[in-house]
Amino acid sequence: MKERVLRFISPSSGEGSARPRATFAPGFWPLALCLLCLCAATARAQYGRPPMSSMPQGGTPDVLRDVKIEQRLGAQVPLDLSFRDEAGRGVRLEEYFRRGKPVVLTLVYYECPMLCNQILNGLVGTLDAVSFTPGEEFEIVTVSFDPRETPELAARKKETYVKRYRREGAAGGWHFLTGDEAQVRRLAEAVGFGYVWDERSQQFAHSSAIMVATPEGRLSHYFYGIDYDPRALRLALVESSSSKVGSPVDQLVLYCYHYDPTTGKYGPVIMNIMRLAGILTVIAAVALVLVLRRRRAGERWETEIGVGGA
Repeated sequence: MKERVLRFISPSSGEGSARPRATFAPGFWPLALCLLCLCAATARAQYGRPPMSSMPQGGTPDVLRDVKIEQRLGAQVPLDLSFRDEAGRGVRLEEYFRRGKPVVLTLVYYECPMLCNQILNGLVGTLDAVSFTPGEEFEIVTVSFDPRETPELAARKKETYVKRYRREGAAGGWHFLTGDEAQVRRLAEAVGFGYVWDERSQQFAHSSAIMVATPEGRLSHYFYGIDYDPRALRLALVESSSSKVGSPVDQLVLYCYHYDPTTGKYGPVIMNIMRLAGILTVIAAVALVLVLRRRRAGERWETEIGVGGA
């Protein structure tokens, strides 16, 4: 009577005993993926903190009573406002929102001795770590709230920061504007940006923040301070574009994290994470069943070879 022989073939040596392989429970990989999502994509948004304020040297604390930023999420930016760009050309704000891209909006003044430069420096540092390029995935509009400043000054400021940014093509997507008092005031009030002129110091007192708006001109995110988290800014641009920019990974992160206007941060959506974990668990279980069925088929094939060759 022929003895039935069952052998496992090692892929590396051709023959030999089977190597023990590490096995994991069906829910291991979904859980690991969710944990990876939590670790790799946590949006530590700086905009949850109160904005920094600039107190001009020699200024008085009373000046700061009107220096604040109020989040006006969902408010419409007045796109009919008229300004001059760095080349001196008359432009309407809507020109930068016609391109179907989200817009990063910054209000500064170009001869600011300190805080405005820190805002723009912080923005450049953040943009360095974001793969999106101004003019391609989004636009940047920097507006001076000092009506005395000129397009020539705006052009010099743009040259400085485009050189510092060193991103090819960025000059076409970063716009430096100047305008008269009425136009600037309307824009500042619409976005909740407070600033005052201090006669004693002959400087503006203001807060520091950048804003993100949708392609339609609706305010969607605020980032306070002078140091902005690149991951949070990227998510804000993806979300503001209605997912027209970004990668599938960004979509997965936005499914698990939502912007909370009460805290000004991206926080995990527990139910969505649980749904995703459940779906991945089912996929992992089906994959495990298929692997086990293929393995058993291989075992039967090896058994038949052993019987036939004995």
